[in-house]
Amino acid sequence: MWPDVRMLKTAPRRHAEFATSLRGVAGQVWQNACGRIVKHMIRTRSLFFLFVLLPLSLRAEVRFPSLFTDNMVLQREGEVPVWGWADAGAQVTVTPSWDGKTYKVKADRKGAWRVKIQTPAAGGPYDLVVSDGTPATLHNVLIGEVWVCSGQSNMEMPLRGYPNQPILGANETILHSKNDQLRLYTVPRSSWTEPQENSKPSAWEVAGPAAVADFSATAYYFGSLLQEILDVPVGLIHTSWGGSTAEAWMTPLSLKPFPDVSIPGKDDSIKVRNRTPTTLYNGMIHPIIGYGMRGVIWYQGESNADRAKQYETLFPALVQEWRTRWGQGEFPFYYAQIAPYNYDQPWADDPANSAYLRDAQRKVEAVIPNSGMAVLMDIGEEDIIHPANKQVGGHRLAYWALAKTYGIEGIGYASPTYEAMEVKGSTVEVKFSNPSNGLTTYGKPLTQFEIAGEDQIFYPAQAILQRGSIAVSSPMVQNPVAVRYAFKDFIVGELFGTDGLPVSSFRTDDWEEK
Repeated sequence: MWPDVRMLKTAPRRHAEFATSLRGVAGQVWQNACGRIVKHMIRTRSLFFLFVLLPLSLRAEVRFPSLFTDNMVLQREGEVPVWGWADAGAQVTVTPSWDGKTYKVKADRKGAWRVKIQTPAAGGPYDLVVSDGTPATLHNVLIGEVWVCSGQSNMEMPLRGYPNQPILGANETILHSKNDQLRLYTVPRSSWTEPQENSKPSAWEVAGPAAVADFSATAYYFGSLLQEILDVPVGLIHTSWGGSTAEAWMTPLSLKPFPDVSIPGKDDSIKVRNRTPTTLYNGMIHPIIGYGMRGVIWYQGESNADRAKQYETLFPALVQEWRTRWGQGEFPFYYAQIAPYNYDQPWADDPANSAYLRDAQRKVEAVIPNSGMAVLMDIGEEDIIHPANKQVGGHRLAYWALAKTYGIEGIGYASPTYEAMEVKGSTVEVKFSNPSNGLTTYGKPLTQFEIAGEDQIFYPAQAILQRGSIAVSSPMVQNPVAVRYAFKDFIVGELFGTDGLPVSSFRTDDWEEK
């Protein structure tokens, strides 16, 4: 007896991936069997049975992308896309329980359908019923704030940590993580030379110890603080891959201005799955493009540390292309500056001073509209590229969102930023924007400033903290032309705004690395 495909609809949602694959296998077996029977019917002229069997064998069930599962969060107060597949030309209806309104759309000749539905203010849980004659229902849907969280290993690193690389306070955080108003989704790793219409199967999960332990720590700390302060449901879509380069998350179009970047052809093999240009965009971003969301947080750059100058234009191109593809205008794009780390490791072929990449990230903040950089100068670790204090990074990204996107006043969110320098004899006055209530070293002396003359040789400088500026000088440099602060591969920052946000390492020159 052939499997009854309809019975599979009762499979628990947490086994959706298994049920989906089993439906496909059962359907294929059924169609193959029907094909053999049909041939026999034709030979024996049993046309009555032929006309009965054909509709059963050709019938397809409405299908959702992997991103649409029970427990999902939809972006509040907007027109959000819902899409999927059905029979070619089928009439598909989408009916959300929050208003009972029915949206209709006709599947195209390939069976693809897409419709925008209006979402209400934050709330839930709701159901979302999609039907092409046979209804399929998504349960426990919340309406709230949705953020995409992407990058490389410092975004991917789960709250339980990596082998021999813990995350501070993780056990206590996991223990207290149960929260029905926080939902988590991870896009599985996937690398392709062509854009994929769907990502690998996954499922939205309700925040709790089991789910949170294996979820991105940076994203979790970001989202949990947003949920606490905003008091609305929050959905996090995590899509990252450790060791990935920025160009792996980009399209051929956005990489066109970079002739030194080799874009793979359709039939090319992927030698390095997380570093080959365009491949992670194709497998892990393209399938979720268009999903209604508020903005993006990004933690990446370590794998581009040896190409800092290129990153100054590469990263803005990535942001622009994502915004163009998503079609939601200049949505917020907040990113973490890579933390100081000693890249001169035994395994490194050509180690670079990562201060140059940090400086590139500092510069592009002024280039990318509606962006913000979380500075992590105080939490780097000399021999571990993954800082254990992930709460700081996640929360500093959240400060940007809470203040700049959600309009919460009175909190610090932007680190003081180098603005300009003025030479006064043998002293340079360094000025800052966003000084908040001024600058501080918490009582410690400033030791990380350097100064240089025309010979481009930097000497340790005496630095005196003034109100909103710093006076820098050295007896070795009588005619200064450039200043640098904390411009080392690994260093622990010593200069902060009075709100506790560290100042980024910076340089006033544009000299080539020596």
